[in-house]
Amino acid sequence: MVSATVPFAVVQAARSWGCEPMLVQAKKVSPLEPVSRPPGPVNLSPGPNPGSDLQQSDAVSESLPPTLKHYYCLSRMQQKVDTVRRCVHALDAKTVIVFMNHTRQLKDAVYKLQARGLVAEELHGDLGKLARSTILKKFKKGEIRVLVTNELSARGLDVSNCNLVVNVDLPTDSVHYAHRAGRTGRLGRKGSVVTICEESEVFVVKKLQRQLGVQFQSCEFVEGKLVIQEEK
Repeated sequence: MVSATVPFAVVQAARSWGCEPMLVQAKKVSPLEPVSRPPGPVNLSPGPNPGSDLQQSDAVSESLPPTLKHYYCLSRMQQKVDTVRRCVHALDAKTVIVFMNHTRQLKDAVYKLQARGLVAEELHGDLGKLARSTILKKFKKGEIRVLVTNELSARGLDVSNCNLVVNVDLPTDSVHYAHRAGRTGRLGRKGSVVTICEESEVFVVKKLQRQLGVQFQSCEFVEGKLVIQEEK
Protein backbone atom coordinates (compact mmCIF):
# COMPACT_ATOMS: atom_id res chain seq x y z
CA MET A 1 0.00 0.00 0.00
CA VAL A 2 1.45 3.37 -1.05
CA SER A 3 -0.03 6.74 -0.15
CA ALA A 4 1.10 10.34 0.33
CA THR A 5 -1.02 10.57 3.46
CA VAL A 6 -2.11 7.64 5.63
CA PRO A 7 -4.69 8.06 8.42
CA PHE A 8 -3.58 6.63 11.75
CA ALA A 9 -6.56 4.23 11.72
CA VAL A 10 -5.16 2.63 8.57
CA VAL A 11 -1.72 2.26 10.15
CA GLN A 12 -3.37 0.53 13.11
CA ALA A 13 -5.28 -1.85 10.86
CA ALA A 14 -2.18 -2.56 8.76
CA ARG A 15 -0.52 -4.21 11.75
CA SER A 16 -2.85 -7.18 11.30
CA TRP A 17 -2.24 -7.55 7.55
CA GLY A 18 0.30 -9.90 6.01
CA CYS A 19 3.45 -11.23 7.59
CA GLU A 20 5.78 -8.83 9.41
CA PRO A 21 4.45 -5.67 7.75
CA MET A 22 6.84 -2.72 7.43
CA LEU A 23 6.06 0.98 7.72
CA VAL A 24 8.18 2.92 5.21
CA GLN A 25 8.34 6.69 5.62
CA ALA A 26 10.29 9.31 3.75
CA LYS A 27 12.80 9.71 6.57
CA LYS A 28 12.91 6.27 8.17
CA VAL A 29 11.93 2.59 7.98
CA SER A 30 10.54 0.85 11.05
CA PRO A 31 8.82 -2.51 11.67
CA LEU A 32 5.15 -2.58 12.55
CA GLU A 33 4.47 -4.61 15.66
CA PRO A 34 2.84 -7.88 14.53
CA VAL A 35 -0.55 -8.72 16.00
CA SER A 36 -2.80 -11.72 15.56
CA ARG A 37 -5.39 -11.12 12.86
CA PRO A 38 -8.86 -10.74 14.38
CA PRO A 39 -11.64 -12.91 12.96
CA GLY A 40 -13.87 -11.27 10.35
CA PRO A 41 -13.26 -8.08 8.41
CA VAL A 42 -10.80 -5.49 9.68
CA ASN A 43 -12.46 -2.40 11.13
CA LEU A 44 -10.64 0.70 9.87
CA SER A 45 -12.56 3.05 12.16
CA PRO A 46 -10.55 4.30 15.13
CA GLY A 47 -11.98 2.68 18.22
CA PRO A 48 -12.01 3.90 21.82
CA ASN A 49 -8.39 2.87 22.32
CA PRO A 50 -6.75 4.59 25.32
CA GLY A 51 -3.71 6.54 24.21
CA SER A 52 -4.68 6.40 20.54
CA ASP A 53 -4.89 10.21 20.37
CA LEU A 54 -1.33 10.45 21.62
CA GLN A 55 -0.19 7.80 19.14
CA GLN A 56 -1.93 9.62 16.31
CA SER A 57 -0.26 12.87 17.33
CA ASP A 58 3.12 11.14 17.31
CA ALA A 59 2.43 9.68 13.86
CA VAL A 60 1.45 13.09 12.49
CA SER A 61 4.52 14.72 14.02
CA GLU A 62 6.78 12.14 12.42
CA SER A 63 5.24 12.89 9.02
CA LEU A 64 6.53 16.48 9.13
CA PRO A 65 9.75 17.03 7.17
CA PRO A 66 12.55 17.57 9.73
CA THR A 67 14.00 20.46 7.71
CA LEU A 68 10.96 22.69 8.28
CA LYS A 69 10.90 25.89 10.31
CA HIS A 70 7.55 26.88 11.81
CA TYR A 71 6.55 30.49 12.47
CA TYR A 72 3.45 32.41 13.40
CA CYS A 73 2.75 36.13 13.19
CA LEU A 74 -0.10 38.32 14.35
CA SER A 75 -2.22 40.26 11.89
CA ARG A 76 -5.68 41.75 11.73
CA MET A 77 -8.06 39.98 9.38
CA GLN A 78 -8.11 42.88 6.91
CA GLN A 79 -4.31 42.94 6.71
CA LYS A 80 -3.62 39.22 6.32
CA VAL A 81 -3.12 39.27 2.54
CA ASP A 82 -0.65 42.15 2.79
CA THR A 83 1.13 40.17 5.50
CA VAL A 84 1.49 37.36 2.94
CA ARG A 85 3.20 39.81 0.57
CA ARG A 86 5.61 40.98 3.27
CA CYS A 87 6.29 37.38 4.28
CA VAL A 88 7.13 36.33 0.71
CA HIS A 89 9.55 39.22 0.26
CA ALA A 90 11.16 38.84 3.70
CA LEU A 91 11.93 35.15 3.10
CA ASP A 92 12.71 35.74 -0.59
CA ALA A 93 10.52 32.74 -1.38
CA LYS A 94 10.27 31.83 -5.06
CA THR A 95 7.61 29.12 -4.91
CA VAL A 96 4.83 29.74 -2.40
CA ILE A 97 1.59 27.94 -1.54
CA VAL A 98 -0.98 29.97 0.40
CA PHE A 99 -3.81 28.14 2.16
CA MET A 100 -7.24 29.62 2.85
CA ASN A 101 -10.28 27.76 4.16
CA HIS A 102 -12.96 29.03 1.79
CA THR A 103 -12.97 29.02 -2.01
CA ARG A 104 -14.80 32.34 -2.20
CA GLN A 105 -11.82 34.06 -0.54
CA LEU A 106 -9.24 32.96 -3.09
CA LYS A 107 -10.03 35.32 -5.97
CA ASP A 108 -9.97 38.43 -3.78
CA ALA A 109 -6.64 37.40 -2.25
CA VAL A 110 -5.13 36.81 -5.70
CA TYR A 111 -6.28 40.24 -6.92
CA LYS A 112 -4.69 41.92 -3.90
CA LEU A 113 -1.40 40.05 -4.34
CA GLN A 114 -1.30 40.82 -8.06
CA ALA A 115 -1.97 44.50 -7.32
CA ARG A 116 1.12 44.44 -5.09
CA GLY A 117 3.32 43.05 -7.85
CA LEU A 118 3.28 39.32 -7.12
CA VAL A 119 2.53 36.78 -9.84
CA ALA A 120 -0.29 34.86 -8.19
CA GLU A 121 -3.09 32.52 -9.26
CA GLU A 122 -5.88 30.62 -7.54
CA LEU A 123 -6.41 26.86 -7.62
CA HIS A 124 -9.74 25.31 -6.63
CA GLY A 125 -12.25 22.69 -7.66
CA ASP A 126 -14.56 25.08 -9.48
CA LEU A 127 -11.94 25.64 -12.18
CA GLY A 128 -12.09 23.42 -15.24
CA LYS A 129 -9.67 20.53 -15.63
CA LEU A 130 -7.68 22.32 -18.35
CA ALA A 131 -7.42 25.51 -16.28
CA ARG A 132 -6.18 23.61 -13.22
CA SER A 133 -3.65 21.69 -15.29
CA THR A 134 -2.35 24.87 -16.93
CA ILE A 135 -2.00 26.69 -13.61
CA LEU A 136 -0.13 23.77 -12.02
CA LYS A 137 2.27 23.51 -14.96
CA LYS A 138 3.05 27.22 -14.76
CA PHE A 139 3.52 26.99 -11.00
CA LYS A 140 5.93 24.08 -11.26
CA LYS A 141 7.89 25.89 -13.99
CA GLY A 142 8.22 28.97 -11.79
CA GLU A 143 6.00 31.16 -13.97
CA ILE A 144 3.63 31.60 -11.02
CA ARG A 145 5.23 32.61 -7.73
CA VAL A 146 2.26 32.34 -5.38
CA LEU A 147 -0.45 29.68 -5.61
CA VAL A 148 -3.51 30.49 -3.48
CA THR A 149 -5.57 27.39 -2.78
CA ASN A 150 -7.63 25.48 -0.24
CA GLU A 151 -7.04 22.19 1.53
CA LEU A 152 -9.05 19.96 -0.79
CA SER A 153 -7.59 21.34 -4.03
CA ALA A 154 -4.04 20.81 -2.79
CA ARG A 155 -4.51 17.10 -2.05
CA GLY A 156 -1.71 15.21 -3.74
CA LEU A 157 -0.06 18.43 -4.93
CA ASP A 158 3.64 17.66 -5.43
CA VAL A 159 5.89 20.64 -6.09
CA SER A 160 9.39 19.61 -5.07
CA ASN A 161 10.87 23.11 -5.07
CA CYS A 162 8.18 24.79 -2.93
CA ASN A 163 10.04 26.65 -0.18
CA LEU A 164 7.23 28.43 1.67
CA VAL A 165 3.75 27.55 2.89
CA VAL A 166 1.56 30.28 4.37
CA ASN A 167 -1.60 29.63 6.37
CA VAL A 168 -3.85 32.66 6.01
CA ASP A 169 -6.58 30.70 7.78
CA LEU A 170 -5.82 28.26 10.58
CA PRO A 171 -6.09 24.55 9.75
CA THR A 172 -8.82 22.67 11.59
CA ASP A 173 -6.43 20.31 13.40
CA SER A 174 -2.87 19.00 13.58
CA VAL A 175 -3.45 16.47 10.79
CA HIS A 176 -4.48 19.22 8.38
CA TYR A 177 -1.57 21.38 9.50
CA ALA A 178 0.83 18.53 8.75
CA HIS A 179 -0.73 18.03 5.33
CA ARG A 180 -0.28 21.71 4.46
CA ALA A 181 3.22 21.90 5.90
CA GLY A 182 4.24 18.80 3.98
CA ARG A 183 3.95 20.69 0.69
CA THR A 184 7.37 22.20 1.45
CA GLY A 185 10.67 20.88 2.81
CA ARG A 186 10.55 17.87 0.51
CA LEU A 187 13.48 15.58 -0.31
CA GLY A 188 15.61 17.08 2.42
CA ARG A 189 15.21 20.65 1.19
CA LYS A 190 14.72 23.51 3.63
CA GLY A 191 11.24 24.97 3.97
CA SER A 192 9.26 27.42 6.07
CA VAL A 193 5.66 27.39 7.26
CA VAL A 194 4.18 30.70 8.39
CA THR A 195 0.79 30.79 10.08
CA ILE A 196 -0.88 34.20 10.09
CA CYS A 197 -3.35 34.57 12.93
CA GLU A 198 -5.22 37.11 14.99
CA GLU A 199 -4.34 37.56 18.65
CA SER A 200 -7.48 35.67 19.68
CA GLU A 201 -6.26 32.64 17.68
CA VAL A 202 -2.82 32.28 19.27
CA PHE A 203 -4.11 29.60 21.65
CA VAL A 204 -4.84 27.40 18.61
CA VAL A 205 -1.24 27.77 17.44
CA LYS A 206 -0.02 26.82 20.91
CA LYS A 207 -2.27 23.77 20.84
CA LEU A 208 -0.85 22.71 17.47
CA GLN A 209 2.64 23.19 18.86
CA ARG A 210 1.92 20.86 21.78
CA GLN A 211 0.22 18.23 19.64
CA LEU A 212 2.93 18.17 16.98
CA GLY A 213 5.90 18.54 19.29
CA VAL A 214 7.50 21.24 17.14
CA GLN A 215 8.42 24.81 17.99
CA PHE A 216 6.45 27.67 16.48
CA GLN A 217 8.51 30.86 16.63
CA SER A 218 6.67 34.15 16.94
CA CYS A 219 7.77 36.58 14.24
CA GLU A 220 6.99 39.80 12.45
CA PHE A 221 8.12 41.32 9.17
CA VAL A 222 10.02 44.59 9.52
CA GLU A 223 11.73 46.48 6.69
CA GLY A 224 11.79 43.41 4.46
CA LYS A 225 13.17 41.05 7.10
CA LEU A 226 11.76 38.32 9.30
CA VAL A 227 12.29 39.27 12.94
CA ILE A 228 11.89 36.67 15.71
CA GLN A 229 9.99 37.98 18.72
CA GLU A 230 10.54 37.00 22.31
CA GLU A 231 7.75 34.86 23.72
CA LYS A 232 5.79 36.54 26.48
